[in-house]
Amino acid sequence: MEALKKKSKRRTRIKLGIRKKISGSPEKPRLTVFRSNKEIYAQLIDDIGGNTLISASSMQKGFEKKGKTKIEIAKMVGKVLAEEAIKTNITTVVFDRNGYLYHGRVKSLAEGAREGGLIF
Repeated sequence: MEALKKKSKRRTRIKLGIRKKISGSPEKPRLTVFRSNKEIYAQLIDDIGGNTLISASSMQKGFEKKGKTKIEIAKMVGKVLAEEAIKTNITTVVFDRNGYLYHGRVKSLAEGAREGGLIF
């Protein structure tokens, strides 16, 4: 139990350090990632207005996960988010890894978003 608290505190500290440096605006929103053990979520956030502009997750309806790894699913979520962003004329974003290492599912989601047309 103690190890989980330590890990959680570490991620929170890293997350706050990242958030001190980056912020999203309506023209260039912040792409933030949250990953649980089973699912992955991504949002485009306007920090000035305090709004979530677009969100995508692996739990959305019509999302086929059968026979795919979590990394492949994360890449698909990134592409879906990018497609929705392009429809609303958002092309550039600021990437917020939310305290997670840029590795595995987080990296895969970022690559999917880039393939979908987002610039960061």
